[in-house]
Amino acid sequence: MAAPKRGRSASAQSKPGRSLALILIAIVALTGGMFLSGNTTPRLGIDLAGGTSITLKAKADQGSAINKANMDTAVDIMNRRVNGLGVSEAEVQTQGNDNIIVNIPKGTNSKEAQQQVGTTAKLYFRPVLATEPSGAGQSPSPSASSSGSSAPKPGASPSGSASSKEKASSSSTASPTASATSQGRAVTDALKAGPTPTPSGSASGSGKPSPTPSASGAAAAAAKLQAQYAALDCTKPDQRAKVGGAAKPSDPTVACGQIKNTWYKYVLGPAAVDGTEVKNAAARFDTQGAAGWQVVMNFTSSGSKKFADITGELAQKQEPQNEFGIVLDGEVVSSPFVKQAITGGQAEISGSFTQQEAQSLANMLSYGALPLSFQEQSVTTVTAALGGEQLHAGLVAGAIGLALVVLYLVVYYRGLSLVAMASLLVSAILTYVIMSLLGPAIHFALNLPAVCGAIVAIGITADSFIVYFERIRDEIREGRSLRPAVERAWPRARRTILVSDFVSFLAAAVLFVVTVGKVQGFAFTLGLTTVLDVVVVFFFTKPLMTLLARRTFFANGHKWSGLDPKSLGAKAPLRRTRRPAGPGAGSVDPKEA
Repeated sequence: MAAPKRGRSASAQSKPGRSLALILIAIVALTGGMFLSGNTTPRLGIDLAGGTSITLKAKADQGSAINKANMDTAVDIMNRRVNGLGVSEAEVQTQGNDNIIVNIPKGTNSKEAQQQVGTTAKLYFRPVLATEPSGAGQSPSPSASSSGSSAPKPGASPSGSASSKEKASSSSTASPTASATSQGRAVTDALKAGPTPTPSGSASGSGKPSPTPSASGAAAAAAKLQAQYAALDCTKPDQRAKVGGAAKPSDPTVACGQIKNTWYKYVLGPAAVDGTEVKNAAARFDTQGAAGWQVVMNFTSSGSKKFADITGELAQKQEPQNEFGIVLDGEVVSSPFVKQAITGGQAEISGSFTQQEAQSLANMLSYGALPLSFQEQSVTTVTAALGGEQLHAGLVAGAIGLALVVLYLVVYYRGLSLVAMASLLVSAILTYVIMSLLGPAIHFALNLPAVCGAIVAIGITADSFIVYFERIRDEIREGRSLRPAVERAWPRARRTILVSDFVSFLAAAVLFVVTVGKVQGFAFTLGLTTVLDVVVVFFFTKPLMTLLARRTFFANGHKWSGLDPKSLGAKAPLRRTRRPAGPGAGSVDPKEA
């Protein structure tokens, strides 16, 4: 005699306790991480929290025209500098024909971001002719030009070379004299002995000027440069602001640079390589040697040849004239020394870099070559008064919308509204905690459009519950009891929920990719809440319904449960009969399908 088949509801029954425990553990872990990190509130955007607004005015530089193409390129580079993934809420936009406005929200490292934006001049690689620590108490002797500070400088090496070492803290090839009057001669001789990539340069290596008609003019320029170098004190911000920025690429110049908290002053030769010829740069950690963090540069074909020529020339010289200065906006951001000619289009800069220093230098090398120069017009503090009023109005609107949704659920679904409200609460907690953690993690900032995205997500989340509830009600109308109805309704509701959420997530992803600025905040929040909707429905709403289906209040279809078969117009219970086992056998009691 064949054994009777068991109902599908028994075999399809899941273990709801495990799912509820899992999501509870996730909430506790994320909340604990939020409190341990100290970031208990989401980071707010500039429209809600205020911040810093910087106005930059473009000026034609070296023949570059101020046009829409160059301005758009500058905006794109600045945006990549300060905006990271695009959700950090730092805004970069044009104003008029020649102005760029940069808004940096409160809560970010606004000083660092301001420096990243402020260094907007072109990037150049210039040979170092002389250098020494700058500031009060430093000896004016030219022997200091061999980096007589304890601060190490990075070194440059060819790609794949393991011989790159950081520069020694002192040099054994110091200049021979130490008198104040010899400093001028040292600078002049350095100008004559330095690399001369331009035809007007003096002969290299002889230490004596070539007999040219412009010898007197060159001597006057050298004397002027020597005077600037002698008087320069790079520890004073007002002097640093005036030096180096207006120099032409074809002319030698003086400049300042900070290495390991020590300010150096430099005499730099004409630019040998333009920053536009750096294809890309990246920070990486040397896992096979002791170099630590490095910056790897890749050059264009023309830049590779120029870089090979200048490094081959520098490698034959003594310190500090075997160094090249990486100059951005008139400031030396790094001055690595060269041990041999660097060919192949790739170079490594290694030294005692920290990860942040290496990434900052790589960022400057990658995004430093702007088509225009910019002058900082104003730096103002933006208050959050207007944004606060708009946020208050938005939150009031969101509260009204949420109240209407809850009222609808209570009136129409009665007891089931408790499941919906509990699911909404879990979704809200997860959203809040994750937004708080994403602030320091990826610089996510909550702005007004992001708040709008969260409000829109209320409707998307409620829609998922309604789809599932209506599927359960359809099963009850067919005459099934609650427990099998919950299980049979789930596969059909799950398919509909996944398709609906996928469409919403796809729309958010496309919007995030094709837009910029605040609209990306809306798209990011919408996408995040859509993903959380799937998590909550699968790991909270469905298991909770499975548990409630075992409770008498819901299982017996109480009129306030929202699952009363009579009010739903349910059909008579579905029944089936079994055939008699043999002749004369009695009938079998019908069972529910």
